[in-house]
Amino acid sequence: MVRKIVTTDQASFEWIDISEPTLADFAELKTTHQLHEASIKDCLQIGQLPKIEEFEHYHFLIIRSIPVRFDNFSDTLTEITERVSVFFGENFVITVHRGTIDYLEKLVDNFPFTKLHSSKLFINHLTSEALKTFESLVINKLNKQLDSYEEMVFLHKRKKDFLRQLYYIKRQIDLIRIILTLYRDIVDFFHLSAFKNIYTQDLKDIYSRSSTLYRNIAENTAQLLSVYFNIESNHTNDIMRTLTIISVFFMPLTFIVGVYGMNFKHMPELEWYYGYPAIMLGMAVLALLIYYWFKKRKWL
Repeated sequence: MVRKIVTTDQASFEWIDISEPTLADFAELKTTHQLHEASIKDCLQIGQLPKIEEFEHYHFLIIRSIPVRFDNFSDTLTEITERVSVFFGENFVITVHRGTIDYLEKLVDNFPFTKLHSSKLFINHLTSEALKTFESLVINKLNKQLDSYEEMVFLHKRKKDFLRQLYYIKRQIDLIRIILTLYRDIVDFFHLSAFKNIYTQDLKDIYSRSSTLYRNIAENTAQLLSVYFNIESNHTNDIMRTLTIISVFFMPLTFIVGVYGMNFKHMPELEWYYGYPAIMLGMAVLALLIYYWFKKRKWL
């Protein structure tokens, strides 16, 4: 669906928005704005990563953002991010996307003509809004999830699928860090080119803040996984230690029982009147000696 949001009567540029794009939607725009076949093809493909390309009459930009909601067990590019493709020149902006993009719809409902009076300012604003969604994800969701998982690890309140949930968070963070790395070229383009102004510095600050947040949360996730496996290893070692102690108690007792269970005819002890209570007493004393030895060495 093609919508004209802003016209040249309202601002110095026109803004055309295309949702659920098809090749037919570009039939007229391709001629009027001299759009290249390669950028149209990239625009229609699914799974493109952030990038910016310069053509003769316009620039082509792909930005990705975090949707308002996504499943906790999502770990693919298309599941945890949404894409907006942008064709922009001096007097036009064409945004292309699938589904509803929250920050775009807010601009459609209430476009700030005074603030975004040129296409350069508008594109810078779009990129900033997309980057802010990455920051919001950390603050509003990932930090809270990791805090709850830390509590599970350190207070031994692990629930079913805990490790699976932590794995998906790690996958999401790793994927987002790759996307943010690719955003570097876009941010540098705005900050170091003729587009540079006071708002591009804000864009750079948002990018630096988001990159730092994800670097820190990636380190926290890796440390949490390491602590989890260490605790599990210690727990396993404690179990093995307990089983070893039990086996040490029973090994000599089992040996004694085995000797007197052979039933050979010429075994003098078998004829002793007090043989049975003597052996039982000897086994008890031996068990007490083993216990004392373990206590002395602080193994119990």
